[in-house]
Amino acid sequence: MSTFFRAAAAALFAFAMTGVDGPASAQQARAAPSVPYRWQNVKVGGGGFSPGVIFSRAERGLAYLRTDIGGAYRWDAKAKRWIPLQDSIGESNYHGIESIAADPRNPDIVYLAAGMYHRDPAAILKSVDRGASWRVIPVPFRMGGNEPGRGLGERLAIDPNNPAILYFGSRFDGLWRSTDSGESWSKVASFPHAGRPAPAERWDSNAGVSFILFDRSSAKDGKSQTLYAAVADPDGQGLYRSVDGGGSWARVRGGPGGLMPAKGDISDDGRLVIAWSNWMGPNGVSGGAVSRLAGGQWTDITPGKGARHGGGYMAISLAHGAPGTLAVATMNASPDTAYVSRDWGATWTDIGKDSRRDIAAAPWLRLGEAEADFGHWIAGLAIDPFDAGRIAYTTGATVYATGDWSSGLWQPWTDGVEETAIVSLASPTGGAHLISGFGDIAGFVHDDFAVSPPKIHLNPHLVTTINLDYAGRAPEVVVRSGRVHQGWKTEATLALSKDGGRSWRSVLVPAYAEVGETEAKRHDLLKTPAITVSADGGVLAVATPTPLFSHDGGATWTSGHNAPRETRAVADKVDPQRFYMLDFASAKLFVSTDGGRKFRAAATLPGDLWKARTYNVETPWPLVASPFAAGDLWLDIGGTLHRSRDGGRSFAVASKGLEIKRFALGKPAEGAREPTVFAFGTLGGVTGIWRSTDGGASWVRVNDDANQWGNRIRLIEGDPRIFGRVYVGTDGRGLLYGEQTAR
Repeated sequence: MSTFFRAAAAALFAFAMTGVDGPASAQQARAAPSVPYRWQNVKVGGGGFSPGVIFSRAERGLAYLRTDIGGAYRWDAKAKRWIPLQDSIGESNYHGIESIAADPRNPDIVYLAAGMYHRDPAAILKSVDRGASWRVIPVPFRMGGNEPGRGLGERLAIDPNNPAILYFGSRFDGLWRSTDSGESWSKVASFPHAGRPAPAERWDSNAGVSFILFDRSSAKDGKSQTLYAAVADPDGQGLYRSVDGGGSWARVRGGPGGLMPAKGDISDDGRLVIAWSNWMGPNGVSGGAVSRLAGGQWTDITPGKGARHGGGYMAISLAHGAPGTLAVATMNASPDTAYVSRDWGATWTDIGKDSRRDIAAAPWLRLGEAEADFGHWIAGLAIDPFDAGRIAYTTGATVYATGDWSSGLWQPWTDGVEETAIVSLASPTGGAHLISGFGDIAGFVHDDFAVSPPKIHLNPHLVTTINLDYAGRAPEVVVRSGRVHQGWKTEATLALSKDGGRSWRSVLVPAYAEVGETEAKRHDLLKTPAITVSADGGVLAVATPTPLFSHDGGATWTSGHNAPRETRAVADKVDPQRFYMLDFASAKLFVSTDGGRKFRAAATLPGDLWKARTYNVETPWPLVASPFAAGDLWLDIGGTLHRSRDGGRSFAVASKGLEIKRFALGKPAEGAREPTVFAFGTLGGVTGIWRSTDGGASWVRVNDDANQWGNRIRLIEGDPRIFGRVYVGTDGRGLLYGEQTAR
């Protein structure tokens, strides 16, 4: 889906959100009070890692895309856009797609192997209406759709001579088979590699059985007799073949030594092409090869011999409508490229070297450079079986396609695909209605929700924007903080904008020594501290271990007298002199009324304040100041929302039975004084997005069963200028916004 940081962030989020309620029953959902909302994506276009693209062989123009944390998509040729297929599924883990298999005869039937992490539930999802609805079939074998090795495949395969027969190559549990169209599964006991135990560490994984291929020319007794299964684990690494319909198996001798079979394809007359790598990827691949197996003989057909690539190979595809034509892409080379051959790999054309990319549909893909590059993490590549000139490939940030590879012109093939992790959001009281912080692609100012933004946040280029804040009475002043890509030289992690996020300059905090430290350190470069700004934009606050404040735009810094440590300053959105700080050690709220120069304890907070503490820097802060009134504070303590109307001197419960997971404030309803409260949480056994217009006394649900997005909600944000509008930052389905519609 993305770079290493995105995968790690997604894994951390999934761990933090373990226990999120799955979809409620239909009866519960109907009983929950609700108001009708229309939901749409704020368009970016792609943005994440899609490990595989699959063209249907049953119907021209039909294709599927699998993502690592954002579910599956179907290409609608008539509408000319990708259709998300799993928005109605509430189980988070089913949105990590390990593999897709499209029925080779019936274009309406498609299967998903769904399971993001091996510790959580896995299922085969079966659809007979192209993904409009699903039958969920829980399975005993575990999956890792967002674990290392997610670019391998395809692990799920359908016998072209008997579509009722399916095989699945698992990471940990060997080879599995279904003979009743996926309804039930049994382990293939005769397969030589039974699997390896799952690693103890959550983000580690096994490669397992990496792909399955059927030889359609071997039909006998109503099914394919010859099929192949590749094993990428070190203790069974290699290619295995059955010539009796899966009854017995033997290893195919030969092939490149010391490499794992990553992906493969097979021609209609039984010739195989395989991409090999020295690691399961997508990180860590540094070597590989490409080979062909025909008539029992291996031939090394590795392209680019003599060129200094430095990477391996993973994505590979045959042109089933043009025998002898195949394409393969490098993985983690410098730079990555792709090759096409029309003679079974005897000669190759480097189609990346002189390629051009028309990115008008997603101009942010420049990522601050003069032009977009060919891409990285190229794990998915497919030649259209109905048109040998049409090729698509996936990268860590987008999907590219061309109607004629010989032209050298590629365009993003992402209309409808929004596969990103949203880490921070701001809806200011003026200027653009929405400013975002994304994992891996920095974030944007969104002027038109229907148009892909022209550029990411730059100066500095922070690959992930972890927090955003704006000045409540001077909303053109915006600040952000984040992290750079691993290996980049870090000069700044903080930034200030005075034009609503359209341009930025770095904010630097001088080195200083904490108590007990013997040398001064740039603490703004450590642990990505949050930055916040006063209501008038005149004071900056940085959550270094000793919180620091600047009254001159970052030129000089001081620590606030009596300010608690290891926390962050929250600015009042109306009163420019007020800052609030949670002190978890004393369970008190500290307040400054002089711009952060001095702090005093305001009140002992209700409940166990340690339940409010965030241990992941990407988790939204539990204390929020209202943009509508000075001293109006809202605090989530362990899922219970509390409110102070008097600047923190006293708090009262404001959630009335709703178990809060995320919350935000928006514009009051017409004629009302209370801010609208939006919350992602559970009420009456129903998990969803809720709204209150009476200070939390009553709640109505604003999403529905068709719009659950796996309940993978990272954060929400209310619009302070448009009543009822709420922004939802997901972990894999991009950035969405909802608005109330007429009943």
